[in-house]
Amino acid sequence: MRIGPYTIEPNLGLAPMAGVTDKPFRLLCKRLGAGLATTEMTTSDPSLWHTKKSRSRMDHAGEPEPISVQIAGTVPERMAEAAAHNVALGADLIDINMGCPAKKVCKAWAGSALMQDEALVERILLAVVAAVDVPVTLKIRTGWAPDRKNAPTIARIAEQTGIAALAIHGRTRDQKYTGQAEYDTIAKIKQDLSIPILANGDIDTPEKAKAVLEHTKADGLLIGRAAQGRPWIFREIAHYLATGEQLPEPSLTEVRDILIEHLDALHRFYGETAGVRIARKHLGWYAKDRPENASFRAVVNKAESASEQIDLTWGYFEGLIQLQAESASRPTLSAA
Repeated sequence: MRIGPYTIEPNLGLAPMAGVTDKPFRLLCKRLGAGLATTEMTTSDPSLWHTKKSRSRMDHAGEPEPISVQIAGTVPERMAEAAAHNVALGADLIDINMGCPAKKVCKAWAGSALMQDEALVERILLAVVAAVDVPVTLKIRTGWAPDRKNAPTIARIAEQTGIAALAIHGRTRDQKYTGQAEYDTIAKIKQDLSIPILANGDIDTPEKAKAVLEHTKADGLLIGRAAQGRPWIFREIAHYLATGEQLPEPSLTEVRDILIEHLDALHRFYGETAGVRIARKHLGWYAKDRPENASFRAVVNKAESASEQIDLTWGYFEGLIQLQAESASRPTLSAA
């Protein structure tokens, strides 16, 4: 899949998620097989660009290209300024957020709320595309509500205004993340448009990825919540799409090492106090399907220092590894 001058290989992207797709997580997902990783949304309000949070979101030092930065806002002129500002800071792609269903975002008439005003959508897209000399992409939902699935109309506007690629989450804004994603709308848009289309929503296994690609004929996929605690899902999907074979689950040792790497990156990027706090949600995601999850979280969430958090995590996985080894060494009883 190509977006402007960039080849996205494999054709799998990490979907932008507020509070999740920070630099440490993007780097990790790219190392584990994501062909593209987009930042969490950055504000178009210039008065907030120099806050600590915004500066961290605009830090791309050492990040492999293409660097994709998502911007959010309502005013076309400000969105254009934000796009130019982020390109000056190293963005190779600008992604426009018209898909976020969060109440506080939609209340400010941003995110997926914009899909209610197709004329405003067009003005924003025209302004941003004209402001930068890098490809501009757009992320939307199927519509505002089940009876207002206007994604096909928005998609045509996107293509006509020069958008380089379009990502579509298979839910309406009203659904937020409930129910099931539908892909018929995405398939229709792919049939009608010539720009690259990325399908998004409920893609959580290699088999589901293959089925969505076959159904929609999309050029690529975005993986969001399924990557939380499973950043290796990108290599699993890429391998399955290429070979039709399943990769084995990562060993406990590899999961431990990936998690320790992630924790260390968070501590270094945010500083010890903030890094320890931010790491807690990731620890919960990594451990959610493992034995003693509740007791592990109860203990590790009390860690106040980086070293304590890493030591407790290491000890937890060492215990799992030892239990696994003991189980494997027990003799099995064969039928007489």
